[in-house]
Amino acid sequence: MDQHVSTTTPVDWLCTPGLTDYTAGVATMQARAVAIHAGFAAEHVWLVEHPRLYTSGSSARDPDLIGYDGIPVHRTGRGGQWTYHGPGQRVAYVMLDLRRDHGSVPPRDVRHFVAGLETWLIDALATMNVEGQRRPGRVGVWVADPKTGSDQKIAAIGVRVSHWITTHGIALNVTPDLSDYSGIVPCGLRDHGVTSLAALGVNMTMTHVDAVLRTSFERVFGVRTH
Repeated sequence: MDQHVSTTTPVDWLCTPGLTDYTAGVATMQARAVAIHAGFAAEHVWLVEHPRLYTSGSSARDPDLIGYDGIPVHRTGRGGQWTYHGPGQRVAYVMLDLRRDHGSVPPRDVRHFVAGLETWLIDALATMNVEGQRRPGRVGVWVADPKTGSDQKIAAIGVRVSHWITTHGIALNVTPDLSDYSGIVPCGLRDHGVTSLAALGVNMTMTHVDAVLRTSFERVFGVRTH
């Protein structure tokens, strides 16, 4: 019989090249979460890119799907509203066991976990010379448009917690086609736009972005990855 994984086990860190089918990816994530809960698998962060698609969270409103122009639509169990995934966007599925602490995130505290995800992204963006910011009442990470000063969303957060195991996670815009956001009201916010590292003039490869995300994740959540 398999032995339960010790709580001191490092977090598995995996980056899958190419485009990962969304439905298959969610199924893989959910199976891993079950194994983590049972104590037969280590916590896991899985970095992927998806083909073009829109996903709706538990708070999504149908009128916020404006027009999808052939882009597939998926209903999902995460929190949040409408968002977009596509090539050039780094999605990180975060599967942690909230029955134990993770750095500044105390056990069984979903609010602090979401704040930890925001801190992770802000820390990583700072390494890339981008000032990521929080906004009261808005989950995710924002930057000020360098020309107008208006808020632009650069990273979305949508999570689900079941039996204290987290699934889903974050989506950071690196080099996506931002015009694909025109088919939805992202996160239900009509008065704010979206941006990317590329749109801000930050030219980094996905491999470099991944390395920064990994270092920041270890620092913010107080864990080792392997």
